[in-house]
Amino acid sequence: MNNRPVIIGGGAAGLTAALCLAPRPVVLLCGGSLGGNAASGWAQGGIAAVVGPDDDFRLHVADTIAAGAGLCDPATVARIVESGPWVIETLLKYGADFGRNADGTLALGLEAAHSRRRIVHAKDATGAEVMRVLVKAVRNTPSITVLEHAVAEHIFTKDNQVHGVQFRDANGAQVLATANVIIASGGVGGLFAHTTNPPTATGAGLALAARAGANLRDLEFMQFHPTALACGLDPMPLISEAVRGEGAVFVDNAGQPFMQGGDLAARDIVARAVAAKYAEGDAVFLDARDVPAEKFPSIFAVCRANGIDPTTQPIPVRPAAHYHMGGIAVDAQSESSVHGLFACGEAAATGLHGANRLASNSLLEAMVTGRDAAAAINAREVQLRADIPKLTSLPQIVKFLPEIRKICSQNLGILRSAEALRQAIHALLPLAAQSDAALIAALMAQAALQREESRGGQFRTDYPATNPALAQSFITHIGVLPEMKRAA
Repeated sequence: MNNRPVIIGGGAAGLTAALCLAPRPVVLLCGGSLGGNAASGWAQGGIAAVVGPDDDFRLHVADTIAAGAGLCDPATVARIVESGPWVIETLLKYGADFGRNADGTLALGLEAAHSRRRIVHAKDATGAEVMRVLVKAVRNTPSITVLEHAVAEHIFTKDNQVHGVQFRDANGAQVLATANVIIASGGVGGLFAHTTNPPTATGAGLALAARAGANLRDLEFMQFHPTALACGLDPMPLISEAVRGEGAVFVDNAGQPFMQGGDLAARDIVARAVAAKYAEGDAVFLDARDVPAEKFPSIFAVCRANGIDPTTQPIPVRPAAHYHMGGIAVDAQSESSVHGLFACGEAAATGLHGANRLASNSLLEAMVTGRDAAAAINAREVQLRADIPKLTSLPQIVKFLPEIRKICSQNLGILRSAEALRQAIHALLPLAAQSDAALIAALMAQAALQREESRGGQFRTDYPATNPALAQSFITHIGVLPEMKRAA
């Protein structure tokens, strides 16, 4: 009977897991073409890693914990940060072309809330370079079977143990028997009307895990990037924080700076400041006229394609849903509360990011947690149960998505309140039994309602202060939505 591990998702986390499982045979389910639309490929800034002569692990750990607003797990932060050099060495081994100084050493960038230059980058297209080398390596690894345009629909469990996956491709519904599943399907930014994420980022992997009985964690913490290009596109092109690291500053409609030198503050602080300007009827721009264009060729090209020349005029920007700190609750081996169900990358809540992700820690986390999940699976053997029947009645992944995006943007955005969150839950519950996107949006709203404080990526207008008594992560699961459960 087949017992190959199954990986759901073809971004940096899933590809790393597949490569680290080799030579063990593995099946990788990719919703589109391999490397085609993974959020990893959209990452601009780079990878945070302690490789500079003036840096050390303690500084990177301290920066990460400070950004995380009291909710980071120190042991997790240390473990992942200390694997930074491994990530860079692995990518270099696969042929990654990172920026270099004149003496041949890695060029290191600076981003918000980092105390050192430690961002390894490939100009402003680091994610694309990472995906290029990982996809090539996967294509060249015979033990990895890639199934493209294959969408996972259901994870079968019994006695809290994984024993199969159902997916759908051009041939209809298919079932794979397996004792180990890795969810590496990305985040939830696509649930919002203004987002920098691929349209497929609707929390599908989180819904698979929740319906399988897994615990979720920190769902209320959504990071809104303060500088998405405001040019009418959906998704919105990202203007990397690294542009500010090279000297760009925020200005208002009159061309006046308004951040009082805090242009490189933590993202939640900056996003609220930009949102406040819009709430006042003003507009916000990023003045990058003194930034060398050759440092950000892709970003400047996107701006020019939309009628904006960053060398002669400020770039119009506004906040957009960018990264989800929450996800499937996992342990140090990337395993969830369901035995044999692993999660890595943005789909997982490891304790690294806490309430607010430090810039460029995401690709770092993706590769380390993919590696750790593979190591845990390689260390075990599990007997499979009987054959699995196909299921014919399942929730649709993105049913009602336009309505859900409107609800989330109006009620679950940068500024939140009990009234708005209750309105969101009331509107989402009738949809959640039929839509995975609605289920995750409802669980996010429920978690945000439960956290009666402002911290990191969550700001409550009715609870604007941080409450020290709530310096803990909230675990949630599908059972907190009894109305949805009865409807199902």
